[in-house]
Amino acid sequence: MSEAIKYQDCGSTLDYTPTAAVTGGEVVQLADGRAAVLPVDLASGAKGAAETEGIFTVPKTSSQVWIQGGPIWWDHSANAATCNEPIGAGDKDFYLGTAYDDELAATTTAKVNFNVRPKYVIDSTQDVGATALVLTAGTPDLVGRGGMMHARFSATAEAQKVDWLSGRSFALGSNWVLEALVNVVETCDADVGDLSIGVANATHASDADSIAESAFFHFDLGADLNIDAESDDGTTEVAATDTTIDFAVGTPVRLTLDGRDPSDVKYYVNGVEVLNATANLGNIALAVGPLFALFHLEKSSNDSPGQVQCRVRVRTMQEDAQA
Repeated sequence: MSEAIKYQDCGSTLDYTPTAAVTGGEVVQLADGRAAVLPVDLASGAKGAAETEGIFTVPKTSSQVWIQGGPIWWDHSANAATCNEPIGAGDKDFYLGTAYDDELAATTTAKVNFNVRPKYVIDSTQDVGATALVLTAGTPDLVGRGGMMHARFSATAEAQKVDWLSGRSFALGSNWVLEALVNVVETCDADVGDLSIGVANATHASDADSIAESAFFHFDLGADLNIDAESDDGTTEVAATDTTIDFAVGTPVRLTLDGRDPSDVKYYVNGVEVLNATANLGNIALAVGPLFALFHLEKSSNDSPGQVQCRVRVRTMQEDAQA
């Protein structure tokens, strides 16, 4: 006897019964967590169809720059799509899909490829990387917790360094984009800590600023709350420059480097481009590479503590390839 009878094609359309009336075009979250769109109006309790696949034009959070293929979430309270992952938020936000095109800050609507997730060539939550603890005393460490790297100094009056250099590298011209989620759990209690996150051709035992080729976000832990940006390709160097955006202890920050043009790597903090008029910032066109993803936390000889959580991902793409 037949043991399975097809009820419906579940690839892109599923039954949906709302508990309150909904309007056609409304974005909803299904029981399995996926995003969906209701193509027609539905009365409360009426069974209808919910579409889970396809490219849909949705309201976009203003002021944000979206990068093609980047992850996008649905901001439930604002009824708009956002490129900022809802870490630390307590609302009903959920994952939506990937950005179909590059989008400027001024745009108010944008296309999203529903329920598609980016494919990363480097992902610190699951990929191999090298960590080298540098110390003469104390117990600095780096461990994985809940998908984040958790690095900390020990309160020992010695210089210490904790880092993570991705095991995989990528070519300078591979149309790369780096996405990082960073949370300073505890800053230093003196001007002795330096946190660098971005891409580089190597790591360093004590000073990330000495790395020959890099594009970094930089935090002077213990000195101020500034989020800085810097770059160096062995010929053109731009020292750490204040983005004018500050971090807050305990509040995650979303950092993005768009390296699709190696002569003009673009820097974004929480979806907003920073320092776009700073001469030569992000100009690493003469770098030889290959590049790696790098998380680098260092302090000079001091008993200051410091703790940072971080996740780093890199994706690459064929030029002008659609998401």
